[in-house]
Amino acid sequence: MQTRLQEPERAMQSKELDFVISALAAHSPLTDSDAFMDWFEARREVHRFRIERIPFAELDKWAFEPSTGNLVHQSGKFFTVEGIRVETDFGPIREWSQPIINQPEIGILGILAKKFDGVLHFLMQLKMEPGNIALVQLAPTLQATRSNYSRVHQGSEPPYLSYFLDRAGSRVLVDVLQSEQGARFLRKRNRNIIVETSKDVPVGDDYCWLTLGQIYRLLRTDNLLNMDARTVLSCISFAGPELLDTPASDLPAALRGLGLSRGELGPFGAKVIGSALDTQNALHDTDDIISWFTELKTKYLLEVEPIPLKLVTKWYRDDYEIAHEDGKFFSVIAVRVQADNREVAAWTQPLLKPREEGIVAYIVKEINGVLHFLVQGKVEPGNFDVVEMAPTVQCVTGNYRQAKPEGRPAFLNDILTAPADRVRLSTRQSEEGGRFFQEQNRNIIVEVGDDFPVEVPGNFIWITLNQLKTFIKYNNFVNVEGRCLLACLPFS
Repeated sequence: MQTRLQEPERAMQSKELDFVISALAAHSPLTDSDAFMDWFEARREVHRFRIERIPFAELDKWAFEPSTGNLVHQSGKFFTVEGIRVETDFGPIREWSQPIINQPEIGILGILAKKFDGVLHFLMQLKMEPGNIALVQLAPTLQATRSNYSRVHQGSEPPYLSYFLDRAGSRVLVDVLQSEQGARFLRKRNRNIIVETSKDVPVGDDYCWLTLGQIYRLLRTDNLLNMDARTVLSCISFAGPELLDTPASDLPAALRGLGLSRGELGPFGAKVIGSALDTQNALHDTDDIISWFTELKTKYLLEVEPIPLKLVTKWYRDDYEIAHEDGKFFSVIAVRVQADNREVAAWTQPLLKPREEGIVAYIVKEINGVLHFLVQGKVEPGNFDVVEMAPTVQCVTGNYRQAKPEGRPAFLNDILTAPADRVRLSTRQSEEGGRFFQEQNRNIIVEVGDDFPVEVPGNFIWITLNQLKTFIKYNNFVNVEGRCLLACLPFS
């Protein structure tokens, strides 16, 4: 599967151009694209994994606190399931209480990069998480909470940790704190980091080097790349000085002029790259977007009060689950896990189990000759600062199945009724398998035509990909659903 190949680096160039080169590289001399799935399935078959749902009473080292009813680990680490009471003036429901995951520690989601044959490759791992659909998915090089890598579980140290803790002699390509699901986590963040090394890197049996182009093609397959990989990849920017402000129509010639003949951009891919590079034709400038965002933060009320889990109303607990009395939203369950390729071979833990799948979707439209993304400002109880930028539509469709059209989320009907020839992406992608049990969302991108209005409701705004990528460089601007969908953008 792996071939050793290394050549001296080209003349110094921007990291953004390195990303472009890798994104256009559909093949690699290290990892054969056509043979990848055979390798993936073969490695999956080598391992022995078992997930069993159990009653709460069989959880080991987890228990409900008598005084609060909170579900906690005896170490005081990892995470807790506790309650919150929410009051807001955003959306149709103004007050409620719910269980939520409180995981205050910041983990590392890290991808190790290295150049082979002048092209950046990314070291990805085949990783089992108890909540994963099909159990095994492709993950970042390192995916570890602080409790994991400080070995609270008394297991072994996560592989490749040293490359991210000691970065001497390495080039940091991405390094930013990013939020996670604001409806399920209370102010949760992880460090998203990509480090390029020139050192020799031993490649474990469950790891492989892939170009960005190969990864993007794998993202067309349902539930193959996990959420943690997608959020890190979303932080990649292509707006380097060599190509900045190159119109989409001129990109092929510009790429050839830089000696980049690897791969071809498809028509929509050219629009995507063009939107990533443009700084002159956006409908709104950065100051306007920040003002819009600030206005929403001051407009909406969001009061979140931590409460004991036992005081959450309209939720019940039995031997096997904590669930809403209407059968909506999610439940909290317990599982027993056995895995032969993890730092600990067996453990038990709680997971959040969704009632049904949701939709995460962007509407995109050419404005001033540049592709724009329709972004909403969304209030969620776990947000750090009231509002984060979210996809055009982000919802659990079943919650609105019986609702009248005016009671449904804005633009949901535009997504559900989009003609097939307007759908640029449609895959199912799962959420983080370490905390959520088999949760997946339909990921959709719909390109609309000139007849779709530019004028939109006040909590929506048109933003170019260049602008979105700029905001992703900073904390708590673009939510995890919005970032992960951007990571799936097709280039060919």
